[in-house]
Amino acid sequence: MVTDFPHEIEALRHTYDTIAAVTDPAQLAARIEELSQQAAAPDLWDDLEHAQAVTSDLSHTQSELGRLTKISQRIDDLEALVELGEEAGDDEVMAEAAGELVSIREALSDLEVRTLLSGEFDQREAVVSIRAGAGGVDAADFAEMLMRMYLRWAERQGYPTSVLDTSYAEEAGLKSATFEVKAPYAYGTLSVEAGTHRLVRISPFDNQGRRQTSFAAVEVIPLIEQTDHVEIPEADIKVDVFRSSGPGGQSVNTTDSAVRMTHVPTGIVVSMQNEKSQIQNRAAALRVLQSRLLLQRQEEENATKKALAGDVKASWGDQMRSYVLQPYQMVKDLRTEHESGNPAAVFDGEIDDFIETGIRWRRRQQD
Repeated sequence: MVTDFPHEIEALRHTYDTIAAVTDPAQLAARIEELSQQAAAPDLWDDLEHAQAVTSDLSHTQSELGRLTKISQRIDDLEALVELGEEAGDDEVMAEAAGELVSIREALSDLEVRTLLSGEFDQREAVVSIRAGAGGVDAADFAEMLMRMYLRWAERQGYPTSVLDTSYAEEAGLKSATFEVKAPYAYGTLSVEAGTHRLVRISPFDNQGRRQTSFAAVEVIPLIEQTDHVEIPEADIKVDVFRSSGPGGQSVNTTDSAVRMTHVPTGIVVSMQNEKSQIQNRAAALRVLQSRLLLQRQEEENATKKALAGDVKASWGDQMRSYVLQPYQMVKDLRTEHESGNPAAVFDGEIDDFIETGIRWRRRQQD
């Protein structure tokens, strides 16, 4: 198949220019300079939390600019490779150029998705909570499978994670779990995963080998930042302390270090037990509670705006994805129609295609 390289390279440059117009490499370079100066301050590590935020932001911004610079250079190199292949009449070089063309196109597609993350909190780190739903022990097992899937996805991306709370079911799996994904844009990226997930399989817990349908809920909220203003009067918070426990009720420690924090006006409950001390668990619980209240405030504002605008768009139910292991193998997103015939790979964290199509779908709903 003959490739029209001049036309294809022109299309690549146009896509790159569109992305660069949004991401602004010059602004990224200025941000790197500013953060580098902050990182070089002799008293930086006097405030550990601030220091970690600065160094993380610097690393991410450098990575973003590096990706833009690299893709621009790859387009230039592709053009030079095509000229070399055409002058030499070398079919192998032209085949190499065709392969590189496809690779660059895919890389640009990944960059383009990032430009679609323009929501108020999309740049934030994320707090992900998974809760077993209907389906008994299979649902608890499914919740644990989903947690592993997201942690594996984060690992593949090189994103640090921190498990804040795990509540184990009696027989197997998890009643619930909460963890942080500590990377810029983690919230904007993972927020399309929020909703009800459905699993269909032959239950490994049914001695009659019957097919079982189970459900798990995924919640994604943006991590609170120091600049956010979410005032919570002490009178609105009820705090209970208890002993942390692991699988099968095995004691993690012998002190009342775990914390359950209830926001009385809304009924929102946050539990934390994975930190070593009650003080650390209280701080983590408060941070997640503030994040949930922040998101609730945004949702209320959006609902008011939609009501005023007369929103008439059809909406999907909470059930957003099905994982079918029996009688056939398929994972299908019910909003985007995107599907995979390899559930094992999906459960191992290969969900980038689902996330990308979800982000594009969400943008179309918003336009």
